[in-house]
Amino acid sequence: MENWTMEPQGARREPTMRDVAALAKVSTKTVSRVINDLPGAGPEVVERVRAAAQSLGYRPNLTASSLRRSDRRSATIGVLLEDLSNPFDSALLRAIEDRARQNDVLVLAGSSEDDPDLQRELVTSLATRRVDGMVVMAAGGHQDALQQERERGTPMVLVDRPPLFGGTDSVTTTNRDSSREAVLHLADLGHRRISFLGDRKTLWTSQERYAGYVEGLAHAGLTLREELVRTDLHGTDAAETAAATLFDLDEPPTALFTAQNLVTVGAMRALRARRLQRQVALIGFDDFPLADMLEPGVTVLRQDVPALGRKAAELVFDRIRGDRSAPTHAVVPATLVRRGSGEIPLR
Repeated sequence: MENWTMEPQGARREPTMRDVAALAKVSTKTVSRVINDLPGAGPEVVERVRAAAQSLGYRPNLTASSLRRSDRRSATIGVLLEDLSNPFDSALLRAIEDRARQNDVLVLAGSSEDDPDLQRELVTSLATRRVDGMVVMAAGGHQDALQQERERGTPMVLVDRPPLFGGTDSVTTTNRDSSREAVLHLADLGHRRISFLGDRKTLWTSQERYAGYVEGLAHAGLTLREELVRTDLHGTDAAETAAATLFDLDEPPTALFTAQNLVTVGAMRALRARRLQRQVALIGFDDFPLADMLEPGVTVLRQDVPALGRKAAELVFDRIRGDRSAPTHAVVPATLVRRGSGEIPLR
């Protein structure tokens, strides 16, 4: 039996540009031109260099090459969202990744958990890796780290929440207008006690959706009842508990407007626990998986998440390519999707 030993991990030498040049019988300068898609090499030479690189398993060192390139780009962008486990955030990331792939750019992504200290840490980490730009969902009320990085010249687009500082693009949806539409929809069905359940009050989206709720009540000629308002709900469990307290009131709500997808899920659990899902109307902001499979299906204000992600990516790539026009605030409309829960009339 032949004796052999396994080479330790990491011991195999990576092929270099010099190795590719030797196999292709060209200079390293020519290999560099081909690898970086620069002019100056004929078709036959390009084909020979690429064949040699593939044969050797050569992988260009993008970090090193970015230091040599005149534009100093790393072919990466950073994406910081609140929570990548949330269906909204994961769908947003996917849309950004699709656009990045079309631009031959890698995405480095992370969750800030709406923590300004963690956001600062992640922004610094991305900056030290020389990302070409960033798409960020800003932590509630805290944008100092983002402003500092933007002032250093890093192209940046804020998504879902606008900047508190100048010179920066943003992409949001129709938070206030769509929330007002939801409340008026419930009022048209005869509901007069419409409750609001919202995410953390520090978030701009929560503030806008609450403002839309208040406006909707006013336009419908309804009185704002503070006992029907529950805010600062983070996660499904908190929302379920808050919704349960509403049903214990002497005059409980006949309709719910839930201003975030996880809040909607928690409220639905509370409704089902008391067998009220066919008696109390509900409209939620943001869609979520299987919302159309419940009975009744959940009526939602559905954001066009792919469009939000695509627009954010397009804006950051425009800035990376040198666009110096005035900052853009793009607004992508949300759509009221009627599935049944929001169409339960007052009984």
